[in-house]
Amino acid sequence: MRDLSALIKAYDIRGVVPDQWGPDLSREVGTAFVEVLGIRSSDGGAGRIVVGHDMRPTGPDLVATFIDGVTAAGVDVVNIGLCSTDGLYFASGRIDVPGAMFTASHNPAEYNGIKLCRAGAAPVGQDSGLSQIREMLESENLPNYDGPYGSTSSQDMLLAYAQYLRELVPLDKSRRLKVVIDTGNGMGGFTVPAVLGDEILPALPLDIDPMYFELDGSFPNHEANPIDPENLRDLQKRVLEVGADIGLAFDGDADRCFVVDEKGGIVDPSTLTALIASRELVKAPGSTIIHNLITSRAVPEIVIENGGIPVRTRVGHSFIKATMAETGAIFGGEHSGHFYFRDFWKADSGMLAAMHALAALGETPESTTLSELLKPYLRYVMSGEINTKVTDAKSVIARIKETATKQGSELDELDGLTVSGDGWWFNVRSSNTEPLLRLNVEAKDMQNMEIVRDSVLSMMVG
Repeated sequence: MRDLSALIKAYDIRGVVPDQWGPDLSREVGTAFVEVLGIRSSDGGAGRIVVGHDMRPTGPDLVATFIDGVTAAGVDVVNIGLCSTDGLYFASGRIDVPGAMFTASHNPAEYNGIKLCRAGAAPVGQDSGLSQIREMLESENLPNYDGPYGSTSSQDMLLAYAQYLRELVPLDKSRRLKVVIDTGNGMGGFTVPAVLGDEILPALPLDIDPMYFELDGSFPNHEANPIDPENLRDLQKRVLEVGADIGLAFDGDADRCFVVDEKGGIVDPSTLTALIASRELVKAPGSTIIHNLITSRAVPEIVIENGGIPVRTRVGHSFIKATMAETGAIFGGEHSGHFYFRDFWKADSGMLAAMHALAALGETPESTTLSELLKPYLRYVMSGEINTKVTDAKSVIARIKETATKQGSELDELDGLTVSGDGWWFNVRSSNTEPLLRLNVEAKDMQNMEIVRDSVLSMMVG
């Protein structure tokens, strides 16, 4: 029996090609996905799946065999070719069919993977289909089909995607902005010219200074992972060199966006969450806004001040999307740079987040800078996520909990352990895939944040 635990993660399939997986296993995933979806009937052709891929060189071969596995089960495939992950979600939502996006997001060049969704871009994770797929693949208990085969068609969705995003966040009335955009040789180099440029739609009042727009899955300039500050250095430098109003960075599959202000400062995703939430609440007053428990406490404060209802969730897109569905939330944000929109089938879109940042700045007077615009949203000091290797995560968390209990701190175990005190809080939780503990700390000022941070870190290694 195969062990695919290193390949099939909590939210997607991701591993090294060909060491951990390749075309043969991709074909089996296609077959298993059809079975889990239950969209094949006895006469075949009972459903459709939309498939897309990023710029990684291994993508086309993996896509081809995945399509073989799907069509052999009598299910049709709509192949949209090169796309961002949010482009695949758009196609799944617009056509209302399940989807498969071949990408390894920000991982190094030797990786590839698949993000799966049900019709309407509904997530597929461990609790919603991935565990069943893993069981079928590990046991090699896959059905054999004798036809009829499904069909394969190609469809270009880029124009429709770009038009839809421009309808959600109009930028044509913005004041003129100078924007540096670093796509890290990822799929942003494909979508930015279509959505923000004039490649297929009329030009917007944006002067775009492009960085690393060439699609190259070997990532020759830097990793396409903007959550790591090192990968934002080139963007920060360029913003200052050209006197840009704003800088934008996308990850490899362009479903995450990070923002740099005119001073070269990195805008925390919590700040962007609060900004977008306040904008969405203007459109839908009194709506619910989702935020995970790692985001700044400023987020729920600002949501309440703007007449919204904040709802706190566990970390992870499946929890955000599920809670959005349960509450009818209009928007959700995560500390990792993922932003979810009700009007985008509750899916995450880095491009929509970028457009909100551009629109917010573009609506201000000519002299207003991004740092000035964001100042009201900056209320606390955050440590950022700190990863520490440990041999026994459970015992370390238990030790921290015991100490916090003795000190009379407020405890919360929604996701890992959250401890709150007078003007500070921290969360420590285990990684799903590595022997790591992830620590996030926030306080009213830098001194208190550092005191809390160092105290918790000492308990991790002590």
